Amino acid sequence: MTDNSFKRQQIISIVAIASAITACSISPQLGLNQPISKIHIAQVQAHPAKGQINAQLPPAKVENPTFTVPAKFQGKTVYQVHPRNNEKVIALGFDDGPWPKTTLEMLDILKQNDVKATFFWVGQALQANPDLAKREVAEGYAIGNHTWHHWYRRMDEATAKSEIDRTSDLIYKTTGVKTALFRPPGGFLNNGLAAYAKSEKDTVIMWSVTSADTDPHAKPQAFVNNVLKGAKPGSIVLMHDGGGDRHRTVEALPQIITGLKQQGYRFVTIPELLKMAQ
Repeated sequence: MTDNSFKRQQIISIVAIASAITACSISPQLGLNQPISKIHIAQVQAHPAKGQINAQLPPAKVENPTFTVPAKFQGKTVYQVHPRNNEKVIALGFDDGPWPKTTLEMLDILKQNDVKATFFWVGQALQANPDLAKREVAEGYAIGNHTWHHWYRRMDEATAKSEIDRTSDLIYKTTGVKTALFRPPGGFLNNGLAAYAKSEKDTVIMWSVTSADTDPHAKPQAFVNNVLKGAKPGSIVLMHDGGGDRHRTVEALPQIITGLKQQGYRFVTIPELLKMAQ
């Protein structure tokens, strides 16, 4: 055999070996009788051949928030929590929204100060302002049920059920949120609403500190003083973002946040607070 013939044989052998190695390295998932992996589909979609119809993958499922409560609080009424090690945590709660102007202003204040809070929605207000509700959820605030009409009067079981369930259904339809937090309008515990909520294993969330921001004659500084003087580790603070003109609460909120921070408090949502209980 000549040198040239020997070299040709070597080249042929090398090509044959390389081809065999390449064939063996191809994933068996790409065989005709094997399923194609999602990774491969994604690669094909990213670099489709000309004229090829791209296979459409279903969109990634986004998990919607569910605000559950520990078993010890299910079907119970809670005014405040005693956190482990008496940690200085506090939960701000806002009722009666979402409300067109003031909710938006409060959300901006909370975001600027990196404060998380809990909002208790009235069904009718939610129906009127769905985009505000979606923003609250997107920005990580916790959500509670505050009935459809915000009625104080005594109700039979069917009416109480409608007030709560109708609101829960709209909360889910609008934002995907499911919540086990319920706050009775006006804090009334004996008009049928709290009893129905407890029968559903919801937690009836009251408060231990009120800003008294529904007082029509009080100045914003009074709201600030009420909260700063009443704050204790594990407190739940009552304020309002809706249900009327809440510009005084908007004015008081930055001072409330600053004052609580100066006292060493950290802000948590009510679901987070419940999980910190002793």
